[in-house]
Amino acid sequence: MRRGTLIVLAGPSGVGKGSVVERLRSRDPEGLAVSISVTTRSPRPGEVDGVDYFFISDEAFDRLIEEGALLEWAEVVGHRSGTPAAFVEETRASGRDVMIEIDVKGATQIRSQVPEAVEIFLVPPSFEELERRLRGRGTEDDARIARRLDAARWELQQEGWFDARVVNDDLDRAVEEVAAIIEASRTR
Repeated sequence: MRRGTLIVLAGPSGVGKGSVVERLRSRDPEGLAVSISVTTRSPRPGEVDGVDYFFISDEAFDRLIEEGALLEWAEVVGHRSGTPAAFVEETRASGRDVMIEIDVKGATQIRSQVPEAVEIFLVPPSFEELERRLRGRGTEDDARIARRLDAARWELQQEGWFDARVVNDDLDRAVEEVAAIIEASRTR
């Protein structure tokens, strides 16, 4: 049986990773599993524990780190998020592909642990559009948005480390491009 591929979708906060993943999940629910991250941040309006993230305490997150139970983790604007390793390994062993939606620092950690992963870098059409999207969420104050934009400046300079780049200027087109990259990875 074919071992599933690990697909990493990374990019700055607000670039639309979640929207792309949701569309891909609905297109191929049997062939593509989406890893659910653990996070110490509070849920945003409409987010559901166990669906969008596993919302956990700082103490529980510390235990996961100590146990080596995270494939990657990072501190992001005052909270920590990470990818549970067991789900990824078990799902890939069953033959299903796994997609992880993470930031650039997380992708760097995965690259060192799973060098065969397919890493896709999702970028905004412009920095101004990224800022508009972050502000449009209405979930964070100006100081937190400024920190996300500072992080994005660095993240956008890391593009060369990725296997593929997709500009999210049109969601339908971006989803098609990411789907084509995933399909090509299944035949390599």
